[in-house]
Amino acid sequence: MSEREIKSLEDQFEARIANDEKIEPKDWMPEKYRKTHIRQISQHAHSEIVGMLPEGNWITRAPSLRRKVALLAKVQDEGGHGLYLYSACETLGISREELFRQLHTGEAKYSSIFNYPAITWADMGAIGWLVDGAAIINQVALISTSYGPYARAMVRICKEESFHQRQGFEIMMTLANGTPEQKAMAQDALNRWWLPSLMMFGPTDDQSPNTEQSVKWKLKRKTNDELRQAFVDQTVPQANLIGLTFPDPDLKWNEEKKGYDFGKLDWDEFWQVVKGHGPCNKQRISARINAWEEGKWVRDAAMAYAEKQEKANLQEAI
Repeated sequence: MSEREIKSLEDQFEARIANDEKIEPKDWMPEKYRKTHIRQISQHAHSEIVGMLPEGNWITRAPSLRRKVALLAKVQDEGGHGLYLYSACETLGISREELFRQLHTGEAKYSSIFNYPAITWADMGAIGWLVDGAAIINQVALISTSYGPYARAMVRICKEESFHQRQGFEIMMTLANGTPEQKAMAQDALNRWWLPSLMMFGPTDDQSPNTEQSVKWKLKRKTNDELRQAFVDQTVPQANLIGLTFPDPDLKWNEEKKGYDFGKLDWDEFWQVVKGHGPCNKQRISARINAWEEGKWVRDAAMAYAEKQEKANLQEAI
């Protein structure tokens, strides 16, 4: 293909993006667009399945049958989200096996928040309220992302994440209105998860290598800093409602910008966790590798059955 033909295709592609048209798998797209979306969708998919791990540990230790059933349903939802997103990613020409290889070798990343330990039941509330709350802020915007399969997957994911956020807040509210020990447990969880939740949105806009291009191509509709600010403004009144406070002395209302100011984040810690040096990085990846290896017989059986069915169908056609 000549440079002139490529330039013509690029111009048509940019025009479709500008007109808010969805890009579909069989449409022409720049190679950088394809690779950027593989990175973004796979990171999202990996985050969903790795995010099952800290919560899965609490299913058998939930304080009541009601809590156990709700948490089990939530973990099941997260697994489903991962499947939707891996399927969307495969439409960009990458295999499921390659996606998992990248995760297991550290070539692909997942949300840094899941490399922190969940040490009390209140952490289940904090994860639902804060982590899923932050995810919703980001993911609602992705419903209008430019890549069709990703946008459509986000519709159902956002509905289910909203349930997860409400479930988490209800746990925190119950604890905050309970005994002094229970309220202290909720406050401790908020203290530990608040700052990592803010860092979930990624580095500041001036330090993010991907934000500008992603916004231009409408892979993202808002920048990291815009999403982070929206999350703070949404969450602070919720904490005030249940009598919990934030571990940030600089957190205060700014009348001029009609939003909350908050303190600087520890980006050194963020990058250390992203690079694999967080409290639970090795544990999380080890669990995923073990799951992949121990599930090999299931994949092999499924493939053998599919081949058997295909041969039977061919034989019947003959």
